[in-house]
Amino acid sequence: MTLAIRPATRADLPLIAGLIRALADYEKLAHEVRFDDATLGTKLFGERPYAEVVIGEVDGVPQGFALFFHNFSTFEGKPGIYLEDLFVRPEARGAGLGKALLAHLAQLCVEHDCARLEWSVLDWNAPAIGFYHSLGARMMDEWTVMRVDGDALPALAQAATSAA
Repeated sequence: MTLAIRPATRADLPLIAGLIRALADYEKLAHEVRFDDATLGTKLFGERPYAEVVIGEVDGVPQGFALFFHNFSTFEGKPGIYLEDLFVRPEARGAGLGKALLAHLAQLCVEHDCARLEWSVLDWNAPAIGFYHSLGARMMDEWTVMRVDGDALPALAQAATSAA
């Protein structure tokens, strides 16, 4: 069995969209998927890409992906990588592809002098949490994720125009 990690191209868009939907199904969040393929393609492969994707293959067959983007740590004064999504198809789990994808991102971090590689995991996903711990990841228990979305996002944006 051979594992390979390669950068995604625009031609991979249907594959990426399918893997995102499969991840959403696994996480019981399919009802949250709202993207359309054309917009996703523009945001990933357009003039100003907002994220990068690598495809993981087992014996030449795409079986997983990692979607990530660069962030910045003000305390460290260095960039980092935030892993938005990591997914390996169930039939390919146990082959080492998840570890290979994370190792690839860690290698990018080292090459780019990044301070860290970080991501979020659903608190019910015990298999993933155990896997991440086995790789040396640690929980950031003192941090809570915050989000502004839906109707609250344009409402908050309106405050900027009111203040101007």
